[in-house]
Amino acid sequence: MSEVKTKTKKKYTLFTGKQLLWLILPIVIEQIFSTSLGLFDSLLASNMPIVGAATAEEAAAIRSNASLAVDNVDNINNLIIQLFSAFATGGAIVTSQFLGAGDIDGANRSAKQMLMLVICISTVIGGLCLALNWPLLKLFYMEVDETTFSFQQTYFYVTAASFPFIGLFNACAALLRAQRKSFVTMASAAMSCVVNVGLDALFLFVFKMGVLGAALATLFCRAAPAIFMLVLLGSRKNTVCVRVFEKFSFDGKLIKRILKIAIPSGVESALFQLGKLLTKTFLNVGVYSSGAKSVVQVTEKGETVYVNVEANGNTIANQINNFASVAGGGVGTSCLTVIGQAVGAGDPDQVKYYMKRMFLLSYIVNAVCVGVILSLVPFISQMYGYRPEAKTIGEQCLYFCLAFQFVTYPLSFTTPGILKATSDVKYVMYCAVISMFVMRVGLAYILTTDDIPGLPQMGAMGYWIGMCSDWVLRSLLFFSRLLSGRWKRASGLIRETARPSGSGGDGSSDGADDLPTEEADMLKSVETGEGSDLNGSREIKADGDIPQSEEYGENGQDDQSFESEEKDRSIENDKDAATDKSADGEGE
Repeated sequence: MSEVKTKTKKKYTLFTGKQLLWLILPIVIEQIFSTSLGLFDSLLASNMPIVGAATAEEAAAIRSNASLAVDNVDNINNLIIQLFSAFATGGAIVTSQFLGAGDIDGANRSAKQMLMLVICISTVIGGLCLALNWPLLKLFYMEVDETTFSFQQTYFYVTAASFPFIGLFNACAALLRAQRKSFVTMASAAMSCVVNVGLDALFLFVFKMGVLGAALATLFCRAAPAIFMLVLLGSRKNTVCVRVFEKFSFDGKLIKRILKIAIPSGVESALFQLGKLLTKTFLNVGVYSSGAKSVVQVTEKGETVYVNVEANGNTIANQINNFASVAGGGVGTSCLTVIGQAVGAGDPDQVKYYMKRMFLLSYIVNAVCVGVILSLVPFISQMYGYRPEAKTIGEQCLYFCLAFQFVTYPLSFTTPGILKATSDVKYVMYCAVISMFVMRVGLAYILTTDDIPGLPQMGAMGYWIGMCSDWVLRSLLFFSRLLSGRWKRASGLIRETARPSGSGGDGSSDGADDLPTEEADMLKSVETGEGSDLNGSREIKADGDIPQSEEYGENGQDDQSFESEEKDRSIENDKDAATDKSADGEGE
């Protein structure tokens, strides 16, 4: 009688439910604090006292332009910050994989390389932005009025000086999260938020420093937590301990490995933010900033001040939507640690298990967060010191985009986080860039531009239609990749095996070569008795080393040892066959 094999469900303990909660919750709270920096700057700038304004209407117009300037510069800052985050992400993924494989020395070495790399890059970029202040602002916002442009210059000069601190904070935060110390990063983000709000209130309402005060508050609130995080990362109690002032030299192999993840991730993140920046510039063109769709204010001196209500309404929608996205974004960020360590452990089934858990968590927290924000939209929009027309536009855009976000956000943003953690970064980069420029930029341009007569000029609503279309396309591209299982090749969890040219002594084909690749590999694995993954397609590598594909080279399985194992297995099979044949002869 044939034995019936019962499939027992494995219990995975790399991350328990409680551990996942205490990893994700602080990250979500941290992102709430981080997101609030730009929100509080714009909110307080839109309500700050204006010295020298003759009428309340003139003061309101100046406040609207000051708040718009802060939001415009924050868009450029976010583009540059994405580059720092990408390098931090690359290093954190490599460090997580080292930790998952139990290689503490490798984790420490990769962490030090990443930290020093980010510090160097952020310092250089900060210096370039200080030197190129006027050209960069003219490149993106050439059609804004003179008052708004002057505010932008002031704010950009000061905030560019904070870039080295932002890079340092992102690098330290990523490394501490990789060690499951997300409470520390949450506390640092809380410190930054408190310092920002306190200094904003002091500089704007007590010293009445205007946009300069908001910029100085941002500089100080970024410097303090960055230094605090660096001190914490240098503690000898940490599994990964990094001290920047100890002897150091760059390791070419480790830097190359970090860059293989960081560069595609950086290109994807930077182009994503560039797309957001480009679409926002569509709302600063003539028809909105000083044309038919703007609101005109005339001062007592006879000066004309234009108010771009479409851009103001879009600022409201963007900043409130950022809050609705923090929970889903926190889950996506935590995927780098959870999935990265699962990949390092080398068990594909365990990786799939945690992928499913992260998706479930993403949908739950996203639904809760979006539901709460939806109910608060009318109250939050009234906190801005903008004209009523701008508030109405912002509310309409929010209701539209939040309806899409219920379904598409986890698929379009948690999925790429999972794929990045498996080192499948090139696919993420290509798809994100294509979706960005086809849907978000291309469609938004058609719906908002005043360059081509006859187009609808939908303003802020056209911007959000383009963005939501981008979410839908991203969801389809990323989730289909996850279902295909091809991420396993990038992660190194599976490896191509050499196919025999045929079977039997005559060298005739065994028929597998005529099959599609996946089915042929499945047939080979069944015939040779080799272990296969869930799809039965390829041999699983689950040793103590960090799984790497042949493409990534380092720490991969040695080809000679692989061939030796195949040869030993073949000899054992021959011996078993000879034994069986002998037994059959005795029986006869």
